[in-house]
Amino acid sequence: MMERPEENGVRVATDEPHNSGLAGRYASALFELAQEEKSLPAVEKDLATLKTMIGESADLLRLVRAPVFSNEEQSKGMNAILHRMEASALTRRFILLLTSKRRLFVLNDIIRAFQGLAARHRGEIRATVTSARALSDAQTKALKDALKSELGREASLDVNVDPNLLGGLVVKVGSKMIDSSLRTKLNGIRAAMRGN
Repeated sequence: MMERPEENGVRVATDEPHNSGLAGRYASALFELAQEEKSLPAVEKDLATLKTMIGESADLLRLVRAPVFSNEEQSKGMNAILHRMEASALTRRFILLLTSKRRLFVLNDIIRAFQGLAARHRGEIRATVTSARALSDAQTKALKDALKSELGREASLDVNVDPNLLGGLVVKVGSKMIDSSLRTKLNGIRAAMRGN
Protein backbone atom coordinates (compact mmCIF):
# COMPACT_ATOMS: atom_id res chain seq x y z
CA MET A 1 0.00 0.00 0.00
CA MET A 2 1.42 3.38 -1.00
CA GLU A 3 0.50 6.26 1.22
CA ARG A 4 0.41 9.95 0.47
CA PRO A 5 0.92 12.52 3.23
CA GLU A 6 -2.03 13.62 5.27
CA GLU A 7 -4.06 16.46 3.85
CA ASN A 8 -6.34 18.25 6.30
CA GLY A 9 -6.28 15.28 8.66
CA VAL A 10 -7.32 12.82 5.96
CA ARG A 11 -4.92 10.04 4.99
CA VAL A 12 -5.27 8.84 1.41
CA ALA A 13 -3.74 5.51 0.48
CA THR A 14 -3.73 3.49 -2.71
CA ASP A 15 -4.02 -0.25 -2.88
CA GLU A 16 -4.36 -2.88 -5.61
CA PRO A 17 -7.95 -3.71 -6.49
CA HIS A 18 -9.37 -6.94 -5.10
CA ASN A 19 -9.84 -8.45 -8.53
CA SER A 20 -6.16 -9.02 -9.12
CA GLY A 21 -4.53 -12.37 -8.51
CA LEU A 22 -6.12 -15.65 -7.55
CA ALA A 23 -9.28 -14.26 -5.93
CA GLY A 24 -9.92 -12.00 -8.91
CA ARG A 25 -9.61 -14.83 -11.42
CA TYR A 26 -12.05 -17.01 -9.50
CA ALA A 27 -14.47 -14.10 -8.99
CA SER A 28 -14.36 -13.18 -12.68
CA ALA A 29 -14.99 -16.79 -13.74
CA LEU A 30 -17.94 -17.10 -11.34
CA PHE A 31 -19.34 -13.73 -12.45
CA GLU A 32 -19.20 -14.73 -16.13
CA LEU A 33 -20.86 -18.10 -15.41
CA ALA A 34 -23.56 -16.41 -13.34
CA GLN A 35 -24.28 -14.04 -16.22
CA GLU A 36 -24.39 -16.91 -18.73
CA GLU A 37 -26.73 -18.94 -16.52
CA LYS A 38 -28.80 -15.84 -15.71
CA SER A 39 -28.30 -16.50 -11.99
CA LEU A 40 -26.36 -13.36 -11.03
CA PRO A 41 -28.84 -12.14 -8.36
CA ALA A 42 -29.04 -15.61 -6.75
CA VAL A 43 -25.26 -16.07 -6.65
CA GLU A 44 -24.75 -12.55 -5.31
CA LYS A 45 -27.31 -13.20 -2.55
CA ASP A 46 -25.69 -16.56 -1.71
CA LEU A 47 -22.23 -15.00 -1.44
CA ALA A 48 -23.51 -12.15 0.73
CA THR A 49 -25.14 -14.70 3.04
CA LEU A 50 -21.92 -16.74 3.21
CA LYS A 51 -19.90 -13.63 3.98
CA THR A 52 -22.23 -12.74 6.84
CA MET A 53 -22.14 -16.28 8.18
CA ILE A 54 -18.33 -16.37 8.07
CA GLY A 55 -18.21 -13.01 9.85
CA GLU A 56 -20.52 -14.22 12.61
CA SER A 57 -19.13 -17.71 13.19
CA ALA A 58 -15.59 -18.34 14.43
CA ASP A 59 -16.06 -22.06 13.66
CA LEU A 60 -17.00 -21.39 10.05
CA LEU A 61 -14.12 -18.95 9.66
CA ARG A 62 -11.77 -21.62 10.98
CA LEU A 63 -13.21 -24.21 8.58
CA VAL A 64 -12.67 -21.84 5.65
CA ARG A 65 -9.21 -20.61 6.62
CA ALA A 66 -7.44 -23.32 8.62
CA PRO A 67 -5.33 -25.73 6.55
CA VAL A 68 -5.66 -28.40 9.26
CA PHE A 69 -9.04 -29.53 7.92
CA SER A 70 -8.96 -32.23 5.26
CA ASN A 71 -10.52 -31.74 1.88
CA GLU A 72 -13.26 -34.17 2.90
CA GLU A 73 -14.01 -32.29 6.16
CA GLN A 74 -14.21 -28.95 4.36
CA SER A 75 -16.43 -30.40 1.61
CA LYS A 76 -18.76 -32.01 4.13
CA GLY A 77 -19.01 -28.83 6.24
CA MET A 78 -19.52 -26.47 3.30
CA ASN A 79 -22.02 -28.80 1.65
CA ALA A 80 -24.12 -28.84 4.84
CA ILE A 81 -24.01 -25.03 5.07
CA LEU A 82 -24.89 -24.56 1.39
CA HIS A 83 -27.77 -27.03 1.74
CA ARG A 84 -29.09 -25.28 4.87
CA MET A 85 -29.00 -21.85 3.21
CA GLU A 86 -30.59 -23.29 0.04
CA ALA A 87 -27.80 -21.94 -2.16
CA SER A 88 -28.20 -21.94 -5.93
CA ALA A 89 -26.74 -24.81 -7.95
CA LEU A 90 -23.98 -22.60 -9.37
CA THR A 91 -22.96 -21.36 -5.92
CA ARG A 92 -22.80 -24.96 -4.65
CA ARG A 93 -20.70 -26.12 -7.60
CA PHE A 94 -18.36 -23.16 -7.22
CA ILE A 95 -17.81 -23.50 -3.46
CA LEU A 96 -17.27 -27.25 -3.74
CA LEU A 97 -14.80 -26.65 -6.59
CA LEU A 98 -12.89 -24.22 -4.35
CA THR A 99 -12.90 -26.84 -1.63
CA SER A 100 -11.61 -29.61 -3.93
CA LYS A 101 -8.82 -27.33 -5.19
CA ARG A 102 -7.87 -26.40 -1.57
CA ARG A 103 -8.64 -22.74 -2.33
CA LEU A 104 -11.36 -22.16 0.26
CA PHE A 105 -9.00 -19.87 2.20
CA VAL A 106 -9.48 -17.14 -0.44
CA LEU A 107 -13.29 -17.25 -0.23
CA ASN A 108 -13.65 -13.87 1.51
CA ASP A 109 -11.45 -12.18 -1.10
CA ILE A 110 -13.38 -13.88 -3.90
CA ILE A 111 -16.67 -12.68 -2.43
CA ARG A 112 -15.32 -9.12 -2.13
CA ALA A 113 -14.09 -9.18 -5.75
CA PHE A 114 -17.37 -10.69 -6.99
CA GLN A 115 -19.39 -8.03 -5.17
CA GLY A 116 -17.22 -5.36 -6.79
CA LEU A 117 -17.86 -6.84 -10.26
CA ALA A 118 -21.61 -7.05 -9.59
CA ALA A 119 -21.74 -3.46 -8.31
CA ARG A 120 -19.81 -2.22 -11.36
CA HIS A 121 -22.19 -4.19 -13.61
CA ARG A 122 -25.14 -2.33 -12.02
CA GLY A 123 -23.35 1.01 -12.44
CA GLU A 124 -22.67 1.32 -8.71
CA ILE A 125 -19.48 2.20 -6.94
CA ARG A 126 -18.41 -0.22 -4.22
CA ALA A 127 -17.23 1.40 -1.00
CA THR A 128 -15.84 -0.31 2.08
CA VAL A 129 -16.68 1.51 5.31
CA THR A 130 -15.07 0.76 8.66
CA SER A 131 -16.40 2.49 11.75
CA ALA A 132 -15.77 2.28 15.48
CA ARG A 133 -19.33 1.09 16.09
CA ALA A 134 -22.24 -0.07 13.94
CA LEU A 135 -23.83 2.64 11.82
CA SER A 136 -27.53 3.31 12.20
CA ASP A 137 -29.81 3.13 9.16
CA ALA A 138 -29.92 6.94 9.09
CA GLN A 139 -26.11 7.20 9.21
CA THR A 140 -25.76 4.60 6.45
CA LYS A 141 -28.26 6.49 4.28
CA ALA A 142 -26.49 9.80 4.94
CA LEU A 143 -23.16 8.24 3.98
CA LYS A 144 -24.63 6.78 0.77
CA ASP A 145 -26.15 10.17 -0.08
CA ALA A 146 -22.82 11.94 0.54
CA LEU A 147 -20.94 9.45 -1.64
CA LYS A 148 -23.54 9.75 -4.42
CA SER A 149 -23.29 13.53 -4.26
CA GLU A 150 -19.48 13.43 -4.36
CA LEU A 151 -19.04 10.64 -6.92
CA GLY A 152 -22.14 11.06 -9.06
CA ARG A 153 -23.18 7.39 -8.78
CA GLU A 154 -24.92 5.12 -6.31
CA ALA A 155 -22.58 3.52 -3.78
CA SER A 156 -22.94 -0.04 -2.56
CA LEU A 157 -21.54 -0.21 0.98
CA ASP A 158 -19.61 -3.02 2.61
CA VAL A 159 -19.77 -1.98 6.28
CA ASN A 160 -17.36 -3.33 8.93
CA VAL A 161 -16.98 -2.50 12.61
CA ASP A 162 -13.50 -2.10 14.10
CA PRO A 163 -13.56 -1.26 17.82
CA ASN A 164 -9.87 -0.27 17.55
CA LEU A 165 -10.93 2.96 15.83
CA LEU A 166 -11.38 5.58 18.52
CA GLY A 167 -13.95 7.48 16.50
CA GLY A 168 -14.77 8.51 12.96
CA LEU A 169 -14.67 6.14 10.04
CA VAL A 170 -12.54 4.89 7.19
CA VAL A 171 -14.08 4.86 3.71
CA LYS A 172 -12.41 3.08 0.82
CA VAL A 173 -13.71 3.62 -2.70
CA GLY A 174 -11.83 1.67 -5.34
CA SER A 175 -8.17 2.27 -4.74
CA LYS A 176 -8.64 5.40 -2.60
CA MET A 177 -8.91 5.29 1.15
CA ILE A 178 -10.24 8.26 3.07
CA ASP A 179 -9.48 7.95 6.77
CA SER A 180 -11.11 10.41 9.14
CA SER A 181 -10.61 8.29 12.25
CA LEU A 182 -9.53 9.86 15.50
CA ARG A 183 -6.68 7.33 15.89
CA THR A 184 -5.14 8.48 12.59
CA LYS A 185 -5.38 12.12 13.67
CA LEU A 186 -3.76 11.33 17.03
CA ASN A 187 -0.97 9.39 15.31
CA GLY A 188 -0.43 12.38 13.02
CA ILE A 189 -0.15 14.69 16.02
CA ARG A 190 2.29 12.31 17.74
CA ALA A 191 4.43 12.16 14.60
CA ALA A 192 4.43 15.96 14.33
CA MET A 193 5.44 16.27 17.99
CA ARG A 194 8.37 13.89 17.40
CA GLY A 195 9.44 15.97 14.44
CA ASN A 196 8.68 13.27 11.85
